[in-house]
Amino acid sequence: MKINRRRRLIKTFNLLDQPIRFNPFVFSRTFFMWAFTGVVGGTIAGGYWIVLEHFTEFLAEFQGWMVIPIMAVCGLLAGLVIHFIGDPGEIHLIVNNIRFNKGKLEPKNNPSMILSSLFCVASGGSLGPEAPLVQVTGSTGTWLGKIFRLKGEELRSLSIAGMASGFTALFGAPLGGSLFSLEILHHKHAVEYYRAIIPALVASCFSYVMFALIIHLGIGATWDLKAYHYSGVYDFICAFLFGVVATIFGWIFIFVVKFFKKVFEYRSFPIYIKTLVGGIILGVIAYNFPITRYFGHHEINELINGNFALNFLIIILIFKIIAIAVTVTSGWRGGFIIPLFFVGTTLGLIIHQLFPSVDTTLAIVSCMAAINACVTRTPMSTTIILGTLTGFTYFVPILFASLTGYFLAPKIPFIGSQSEKLSEE
Repeated sequence: MKINRRRRLIKTFNLLDQPIRFNPFVFSRTFFMWAFTGVVGGTIAGGYWIVLEHFTEFLAEFQGWMVIPIMAVCGLLAGLVIHFIGDPGEIHLIVNNIRFNKGKLEPKNNPSMILSSLFCVASGGSLGPEAPLVQVTGSTGTWLGKIFRLKGEELRSLSIAGMASGFTALFGAPLGGSLFSLEILHHKHAVEYYRAIIPALVASCFSYVMFALIIHLGIGATWDLKAYHYSGVYDFICAFLFGVVATIFGWIFIFVVKFFKKVFEYRSFPIYIKTLVGGIILGVIAYNFPITRYFGHHEINELINGNFALNFLIIILIFKIIAIAVTVTSGWRGGFIIPLFFVGTTLGLIIHQLFPSVDTTLAIVSCMAAINACVTRTPMSTTIILGTLTGFTYFVPILFASLTGYFLAPKIPFIGSQSEKLSEE
């Protein structure tokens, strides 16, 4: 009798035709593993950001013509770090390792990446800290995965989760940072590694909390754009047209980068000679146009709040593109996402100067979205990240501009490792 009752009880609770398990929750050991990766990633990002801010403040004391020797020396020191400690690679290598090296990012290159990027970013190079952060936090994910004895897709997913924690710390957007770490891996298939979506989201959330606690990050827009008021369906058409204009400049940026790449690769000089020459060129540009110095985190607000003439904005647009291209091709280390947002901001202000009836905020955000989506092939995450950074809550116009940049981008992606290659399997 008792046996029959137990059988009926088991059948009653076994509603899903599955054996009864003691753990009634979805999360398990893997959840804590992803969370721990995010905590470690956020801590690393917070420490890096604090050091970067203090170093930047120290080097910012040198003004006027002193900018040229300071950037030249920092370029030389960054090149010497890379020459003697090891080449940490760039975003191309990160994407390549995730896709074709079974998701493994080597931590051995982290000291070189941290030191060289600090010299490059703090001295005023037109590259941001996103690539160094992603390299370090992603390789930390790989290292933790080996400690947890993960293999295959689980190891790759933890590496991507580490990357997401780095993106999130910089952009302050857990959802956008998660999607960015997935989208940037392929120029067509945004969810090629769909198994990493939840790990990336979990790691991003915990990374964001840790980063916010360390640097006392507030919740709100980073850039002071005016409030946007939706005026009808025509706004979508405007966003598309702004996107077309920005995509043209995305193509120009790609061709300028290729030109300077040929220039710096014309002769086989040591890396520290290239970074030295790059520093001199960047110093000359920064001396003549100080707003082009640095990666644009604070300078975008200067552009938005300043009342600059049309001619000056055009000059800034030209020399900022040149500055980013020189920084990328001369061996300086960093990421070009926020610098591209700076270019998009300048372009949006130029459009507003030419057509005063155009909504400034819509023009700026649309240009930001399109040029970044054109170069990085990340339309979804770009939309979410810009919504967070600008406070632009109407996602649809940004998405129209992002998709415009994405579909009108060159067939061969700027980040070469995003394209199809032989699988590592």
